[in-house]
Amino acid sequence: MSKQELVVIGQDDRSAACCPGLATAPLDEDQAAGMARTFKALGDPVRLRLLSMIASRAGGEVCVCDLTPAFDLSQPTISHHLKLLRQAGLIDCERRGTWVYYWVLPAALDRLSAFLATARSPGATA
Repeated sequence: MSKQELVVIGQDDRSAACCPGLATAPLDEDQAAGMARTFKALGDPVRLRLLSMIASRAGGEVCVCDLTPAFDLSQPTISHHLKLLRQAGLIDCERRGTWVYYWVLPAALDRLSAFLATARSPGATA
């Protein structure tokens, strides 16, 4: 696995007009690189499950202590996957005592959703 650091989308001026939908305009080089980093973070089943578990949690946040038992992986491995999701700008966290709580960043999911959305013609079905 690559040790390349993931960059948070939306952290600089170049991505201010980030990521038109696939059906609206082609991505420029910087936009494509940013979206690729996000999709790379989601390209692992463990990270995809973690994101799903965090996003679907009642109250909007979850303690790492509730995430770890769902996997047959060590706590440091789960922490590594969570770190990659944070670096990709998909989640954020806060330490409270000895535990860390995670939540999804809605704007990041909105960007992904907008990027993947296609224009529908009248009368088209899903």
